[in-house]
Amino acid sequence: MEVIREIATLKAERASWARPIGVVPTMGYLHQGHIELARRARRDCATVVVTIFVNPTQFGPTEDFGRYPRAFERDLDMLRAEGVDAVFAPSPAEMYPPGFSTWVSVEEVTSRLEGASRPGHFRGVATVCNKLFNIVDANRAYFGQKDGQQVAVIIRMVRDLNMNLEIVVVPTVRESDGLAMSSRNTYLNEAERAAAGALYRALTVARDMRRGGCMDAAAVLRTMGEVIGAEPLAHLDYADVVDPESFRKLETLETPGLAVLAVRIGATRLIDNMLLEG
Repeated sequence: MEVIREIATLKAERASWARPIGVVPTMGYLHQGHIELARRARRDCATVVVTIFVNPTQFGPTEDFGRYPRAFERDLDMLRAEGVDAVFAPSPAEMYPPGFSTWVSVEEVTSRLEGASRPGHFRGVATVCNKLFNIVDANRAYFGQKDGQQVAVIIRMVRDLNMNLEIVVVPTVRESDGLAMSSRNTYLNEAERAAAGALYRALTVARDMRRGGCMDAAAVLRTMGEVIGAEPLAHLDYADVVDPESFRKLETLETPGLAVLAVRIGATRLIDNMLLEG
């Protein structure tokens, strides 16, 4: 497995790579969710590239860029075991050299929820993903459903810019109690980790209500809030029921909806989502 740090080196190497090329963008500190993305890419593609880059432009000034967990050598060992062909791990200066001034802004789908809670976040996500797609010249890119609004943003960007790239969305990988796997789960202490199960409980209640015939999105949303409110260590940032593509708020569930949550457990902010359909 080759580890590449510079854009020019990767561009020189990619000419010899067999196609299709699959890329798995990550910020490192890999968990089983990331590994599932790499495995799916390995099944689909002749060449698999995983990127490891903690992207500073998607973090707000009060967010956790400096303490975001990093374990580069461990990550490399995990990826070697999955047969990944190359890891692209650039520095911030390599990705954003002096004078960098071009940004990708995806409108509408970013106006609510994560976009409202974290101003500038999706501009950073869209810009870095656009750069990574171009640098790797991938045919397919792999993302987890856990970051549902991010997935919608990337799909919209690829569609609007007519990019020759297929976005493959892989189901959320969960812990035994349903908590979505996330690098930020490592921030939780024992009591907080137990409290974090409230996110999955709230989402499964929403799913079961829709399966039981409830079409009232407001009733589903109210029940989700009650489940989170019953956990003393959980503080709701937002909860909503939205269209999975546009992220517009839904009034009814006659078409499939997406239940979305952002919850603070202690100092840690967790997000999750679940599709609601009959």
